Amino acid sequence: MPMNFHDPKNQVSYTTRTADESWLQLISEHLNVKGKLAADIGCGGGIYTEALLTLGANHVTSVDFSAEMLQGAANHLGETDRVSFAQGDACQLPLPAEHVDIVLERALIHHLQDLRPCFTEARRILKPGGMLIVQDRTPADSLQPGSNTNVRGFFFEKFPRLAEIETSRRHHAENVTTALRESGFRQIRELKLWETRAIFATPGTLYGDLRRRTGRSILHELSDAELEELVTYIAGKMNSDGSGPIIEKDPWTIWLAQA
Repeated sequence: MPMNFHDPKNQVSYTTRTADESWLQLISEHLNVKGKLAADIGCGGGIYTEALLTLGANHVTSVDFSAEMLQGAANHLGETDRVSFAQGDACQLPLPAEHVDIVLERALIHHLQDLRPCFTEARRILKPGGMLIVQDRTPADSLQPGSNTNVRGFFFEKFPRLAEIETSRRHHAENVTTALRESGFRQIRELKLWETRAIFATPGTLYGDLRRRTGRSILHELSDAELEELVTYIAGKMNSDGSGPIIEKDPWTIWLAQA
């Protein structure tokens, strides 16, 4: 069954890593975060709220529809006066108009069918000239072949039904750009990023992470028995002598758009 983001058992599922240096570098090359007010919409475990702070954001408002995710983010970030938390919907944000300089929507839009209400709300809370960062996988990103670095690709090779689920919820790049434009954004740029997701000391460490389904909502579609089948399949596909490390990367598309 799909992952339940409101289940307390999943509270730490998205708090177990930090944003990769490649993400920090790409964002810093294209916009100045230092001293800005930001909002992290669909913040999950707060990993990218932390990343925005690392890039110098003065304050980040972290918003998520799940109280459990917010609690996980609060625990992950610890006590700080540079972050505030708000429970709310991406299409009806609990923030005033023209409030922030930067809005981040990472791994959010695949949960939405119609992107325009979400983007319209982002534009509403942005100051004039503010920047929206949208990051997600397109169908083309999702179907990259499996490899030692793109472990996720093996999921869809072993269980084609997962590929159908995955691509059905992903938006094509041109549709995202169109929705941004129709929501009033301009100077829209599209970037590609292979972002390091995690470094596993050995293949066995990776397999343990897969069994816990850590930060991988698509694996909640598998039964425990199917998950074991997947681990066995990946172990047979990995080009490794068993000594590691395994550097797992995910392909992403990032859109930058100015309000």
